[in-house]
Amino acid sequence: MSPLLTPSAVYAQRRAAIGRALQAAGGGVALLPTAPESPRNRDSDFPYRHDSYFYYLTGFSEPGAWLVIEASGKNAQSIKSTLFCQPKDLEREIWDGIRLGPEAAPAELGIEAAFSVDTLAEKMPDLLANQQAVWFPFATHKGLETTVDGWLNKVRARVRLGTECPQSLHDLCKPLDEMRLVKDPHEIAILRRAGSISAGAHVRAMQTSSAMLRSGIEGGLREYHLEAELLHEFRRHGAQFPAYTSIVAAGANACVLHYRAGNTELKAGQLCLIDAGCELDGYASDITRTFPAGGKFTPAQRLLYDIVQAAQEAAIAVTRPGQRFIDPHNAATRVLIEGMLDTGLLAKAKHGSVDDVLESGAYRQFYMHRTGHWMGMDVHDCGDYTEPGSEPQPEKDALGQLVMRKPSRILKPGMVLTIEPGLYVRPAKGVPKKFWDIGIRIEDDALVTPEGCELLTRGVPVKAGEIEALMRG
Repeated sequence: MSPLLTPSAVYAQRRAAIGRALQAAGGGVALLPTAPESPRNRDSDFPYRHDSYFYYLTGFSEPGAWLVIEASGKNAQSIKSTLFCQPKDLEREIWDGIRLGPEAAPAELGIEAAFSVDTLAEKMPDLLANQQAVWFPFATHKGLETTVDGWLNKVRARVRLGTECPQSLHDLCKPLDEMRLVKDPHEIAILRRAGSISAGAHVRAMQTSSAMLRSGIEGGLREYHLEAELLHEFRRHGAQFPAYTSIVAAGANACVLHYRAGNTELKAGQLCLIDAGCELDGYASDITRTFPAGGKFTPAQRLLYDIVQAAQEAAIAVTRPGQRFIDPHNAATRVLIEGMLDTGLLAKAKHGSVDDVLESGAYRQFYMHRTGHWMGMDVHDCGDYTEPGSEPQPEKDALGQLVMRKPSRILKPGMVLTIEPGLYVRPAKGVPKKFWDIGIRIEDDALVTPEGCELLTRGVPVKAGEIEALMRG
């Protein structure tokens, strides 16, 4: 796909691709609502965020909208897209903002037809009649199955008049997930920009941390102070939201994987773990950095930090086409285990070699998550983690039990995944005390390229010495 395509042409190509996928499966009609508005309290809604699948096919971010794609024929000309959206309403627009409206939607969005969403229930039985199948996203919109079934019942009521009712229901997420897994140039450009904005926010937080601790602040430097710096940097560069709830974890809080920024005070000599990224134009970024709050690692912190950084570099080295999704995790885990044994986190006399620790799973005391996930419109993006069409093979699960699983997904150019090894040391018998309450994670977003991978988030330093230099500045 050409990077010079206008956004409306990008979305039109995606709708055409889904139409062709439906035609290849025998034809049918696809239904896709956007996300509903969600009330926050008595007279206020949560900030609105569209449904990712819907936006992927339309670029339309207003609530109260549906997309219908008809693909009953065998050629491109028989693929037709219809949008149902909120009608123009001057009174409501005074309060809630300007609506595009169905009259302007075809020219603006490049669709064939548009109607008021108020006519959806009236028109849907006609659109479903005489179709081979119905495609809609399963288990993503509460009550959608019931709504579709109600429309189909109206079609069934016309059978005596010669109308045929669709005979099968299919999950629209399956073909959409495959499409979304490989990013096009339009998406990659946004992801690069989102990664750059988020990297700048991490730089700002690091510099703020050391500056505030040097100058002193009444009440102390708190986690929420650094969260505020992140949010400020996201928004001032045009990002619409944080991609997820920011993690700003001081000291022992970093050993809680999904910790949320609170009011814990950061002190010199402690580490701070920040896992945060912005969402820009519907696309996420996801960065984690761990840094000394005062700007200087202690020897014990530096020792573990360098192990995690070496593990990430090992994972980056195998993130390339032809490798499997699991390979970066395996490469990082071996380096982490070697570090655990060398530092005494795991006693060699008790646990043996790297292979022995892999077999026993003892490393999970300090490293209990995977090294990455797909990333794109959603921070934990859609897409199978196993290779489609492959046969299950025997392997051991996390508990050491033999299970049948398909082989891991083969990486291809255009896929985007995170690379995020870590070490989390909670106080425990037999664990050297100098490492207690140290939690470290390093995370970057990697775009698989024909030659290897491109790290989209390296606008913020990762090497310990570079972090210290940045914070001194």
